[in-house]
Amino acid sequence: MASPPATSETSVSTRASSSLWIALIVGFLGSCAITAGSFSIGWLASASPIHRWDWLLPWRTTETGVITGTIVFTFGCWLMFWAWIRLGLVMRRRTSKDEGYYRFPPKSLRTVNLATLLWCAPQMLCLPIFSRDIFAYIGQGRLVLAGQDPYVDGISTLNNWFQLGTDTTWAQSETPYGPMFLWIEAAVVAITGPDNPDAAIFLFRVVALIGVLLMMYYVPKLAEHFGTDAARAQWISAANPLFIISFIASGHNDALMVGLALAGVWFALQGRGVVAILLVMASVGIKPISLVILPFIALWWAGAQASWLRRFVFWGMSAGIAAVVMVIVGLLNGYGFGWLAVMAGTGTGSVPWSPVGILTNMVSAILSSVGIPTYWVLDTFKLVGRIASVLIVLLLMFRGKHENLLWRMTWAFAALVVLSPVIQPWYLLWLLPFFAVAGIQGNWQLKWVIFTVAFFVAFGAADQLFVWQFLEIEGLVAVLSTVISWCCLVWILLLDPFTSRIVKEDWHVRAALRRVWVRRRARKQDKAAVEAAGER
Repeated sequence: MASPPATSETSVSTRASSSLWIALIVGFLGSCAITAGSFSIGWLASASPIHRWDWLLPWRTTETGVITGTIVFTFGCWLMFWAWIRLGLVMRRRTSKDEGYYRFPPKSLRTVNLATLLWCAPQMLCLPIFSRDIFAYIGQGRLVLAGQDPYVDGISTLNNWFQLGTDTTWAQSETPYGPMFLWIEAAVVAITGPDNPDAAIFLFRVVALIGVLLMMYYVPKLAEHFGTDAARAQWISAANPLFIISFIASGHNDALMVGLALAGVWFALQGRGVVAILLVMASVGIKPISLVILPFIALWWAGAQASWLRRFVFWGMSAGIAAVVMVIVGLLNGYGFGWLAVMAGTGTGSVPWSPVGILTNMVSAILSSVGIPTYWVLDTFKLVGRIASVLIVLLLMFRGKHENLLWRMTWAFAALVVLSPVIQPWYLLWLLPFFAVAGIQGNWQLKWVIFTVAFFVAFGAADQLFVWQFLEIEGLVAVLSTVISWCCLVWILLLDPFTSRIVKEDWHVRAALRRVWVRRRARKQDKAAVEAAGER
């Protein structure tokens, strides 16, 4: 019996399935390219035996090898970026022409999860890129095992600290992480031994992967609870290349912090307040900044119809449970409340893209031009930013509808991040899952996410590249990476017919111009009518 002719709907479905597999494969190849390139320009501890791999020496010690590695690495970043955009375009379905919002079809969450895990896998084996913080984790774990206080002593008090890869900026710095992560650091170093940085890096990536899996589990559950598209929220937050590189390749502990925070929000929504607070305190034990979530957890626990008295009671209960946890942890690790001192600082210096950094540079330039000292400018803006962020958090705690509690909590968290003088690329990934769950529309909001991810991928690809000083091409490879990034960005976001429409569409420029034209014609007609009436 002859098979029935293929319908146009079947043809469209086949093309969509083919495009999905193309996106998945291209993203995987990009991740593999990042891993391959990292062996040329990624960070290695001096004590690592990888330095003695004969086949690797030309890729790290010759100009040709380093330049080739830079090209492969940078193109890998943009292959992942292309695949991420393409995956979102293939899977989405417009729900309303007016609202600019798209939904992914049913059962597409499985595809997004597959893409995320597939793209993560190669980077479990790459050398550290985009950041060297993972080497500081090793040093802090050694401090704990040596019986020193990481909140007082710097890593430079240890023997062989520099040969194990720690950046010199960490030499005299107190540990800015919570006591829970200190235990994890100590456990990793105890398992691998103090002189095996490569194995330690892999285990820290396993810890980060646990955080990624927590996010991948709770983001869809929270999105469904709040009525947003689970697969789309997962695509925005977990499948994007900045997320994967920062949390897997760089191995940042922020992944575990955010994963535990999302779990805490989920249990708060289920009315299990004590569990939610314990999860949030575990998140605080990784990085103290997530403490800002606690008062909003208490509001969910109190309920939608809670009176002000009930809200204060639940705020007090939450603070009491948190204090008990802090006391117990302080007694167990012997550090007391010293770790809370990290919350009092906002870091040294500033970055040029933070609001505090922008204002500091602008005001300093103006004052310097007229001969006024500028040593006080940064400290002043840091203080103003800190006061403003606290006021915003308090305002959002006390004002707003209960049904907007997720937005209130997310913006409170964002205030602490945005008004800090130092905003690292992965700091924005603290916020992205919460915004994705709350609902990011397909208009300027999604474009803002895409441009932000693109900016920090380009920045990270050209920043902190490891190049031996005797090669004297560090500046050259940074410029080369930047040029490749700009060329890829222009192609992906402006020229490529498969991906550029995600930027070009929904600007509503034609509709706005049409309204201007209609108004001008109406005014001319009114003016003509008035003149005609005057002549009569």
